[in-house]
Amino acid sequence: MPRKDKRLNHALGRLITEAGFSNKGLADRVNRLGKHRGAPDLRYNHSSVTRWLRGEHPRNPVPQVIAEVFAIELGRPIDVTEIGMKAHKVPADVGLELPTTQPGSARITGMLWKADNEQERRLVDSGFDQAAFTAAALRWLVGPWDPTPVQGAGRRIGTADVEEVREVTHAFRVLDNRLGGGHVRVPVVEYLHTHVGPMLREGRCTEEVRRQLFSAAADLTKVAAWLYHDLDKQGLAQRYLIQALAMAKFAGDLPLGAEILAAMSQQSLYVAQPARAVDLARAAQSAAQRVAIPVLMTECHVMEARGYAAQNESRACTHALTRAERTFDRAADAATPAWLHYFDEAYFAAKLAHCFRDLDSPEKAEEYATRSLRMDPTYQRGKAFNTAVLSMALAAQGRIDEACSRGRSAIDLAAGLTSARVYRYIRNVNRSLESHADEPIVRDLREYAAERLPALRSHAERP
Repeated sequence: MPRKDKRLNHALGRLITEAGFSNKGLADRVNRLGKHRGAPDLRYNHSSVTRWLRGEHPRNPVPQVIAEVFAIELGRPIDVTEIGMKAHKVPADVGLELPTTQPGSARITGMLWKADNEQERRLVDSGFDQAAFTAAALRWLVGPWDPTPVQGAGRRIGTADVEEVREVTHAFRVLDNRLGGGHVRVPVVEYLHTHVGPMLREGRCTEEVRRQLFSAAADLTKVAAWLYHDLDKQGLAQRYLIQALAMAKFAGDLPLGAEILAAMSQQSLYVAQPARAVDLARAAQSAAQRVAIPVLMTECHVMEARGYAAQNESRACTHALTRAERTFDRAADAATPAWLHYFDEAYFAAKLAHCFRDLDSPEKAEEYATRSLRMDPTYQRGKAFNTAVLSMALAAQGRIDEACSRGRSAIDLAAGLTSARVYRYIRNVNRSLESHADEPIVRDLREYAAERLPALRSHAERP
């Protein structure tokens, strides 16, 4: 809820007069600017401004947006304090350090989720910290860890509460795969902040239920991290993964911890740190080898292979893929956690296709990308990725008509998604066809992409 002050906001009133705004005019400007500052759902009107003048403080990031509206109009810097409001300060490094106590984990995740829910600018706009994953992985492996549990004084929680979190997580994961991160981010963060956070900090329960709760919270936090990764908010994704890793540790959930380390490896690869991706994949292996889950070990070997492929180390990549195939052959006879069910033959083939694409082996990339399309049709975003990789492999072989046909299919799949990663793949398809840019079929494809995916024009190219 917005916070109320007992005093009238005379500072805001003076600025409104100086700028010549009506209450409605200010509200309209705040709504419009909010769309460009990561808050697209603002619906303020003249009554809202009247409440601000009476001392109500809107939720973050609205005070910062209001201050910026006046700065633009008056042509000088305007601080939040100059509009009679207080800027909520969140530590710049919140979420980047791995907590080693349960109370610390509950407190830090609570701060992170609250600041994210309120769209704190310094958090939302944060960049990827190159050293944070290495430090977190090392601490996760060697500790020290304080096992003292959270001393909750709130309501009693049980297995039914944990099961609810797991069911909600499954629903969010399905929506993410079908629609992309942009459609799911807000309800996920809201649920973590308003529902999961209070249970972690205040819930009273048995030791076993608390472990289950931390495991469920870690899984949902990992989903949130992947939403931000999908939206190219890499700084936020990194912080969520680090906190998910800590919660998996407190849950005693070694398989989930290995999965999160593998996710860290994939994000490192995405931000062009392949050597660190290899290190994190090997850290994930050190955890995965202690549990009898062949698919999990396969994932860890595959991420190591992808790191080598990105560095064009074909021999090391081949060795890692051989280990991955060996463990995957044993997967059919072993149980797999629910959160790892996505890793099937099609998904494995997609990872192989990516490796051979990076190693400039387009024939093999085509072979495995084709296999990857025998996938669950509900994985809309994954199918867009895999179709785009197939298009790139065909383009690398000079099979332009086929490449453009597959590229068009990838564009159609991407059109229903809000995913910066998908846009990156489509840009890479266009880039793979640059040497044939003068051919009519290639020009048509690029025009089709611009028509179907207007976001391509507003997303900056990644290096």
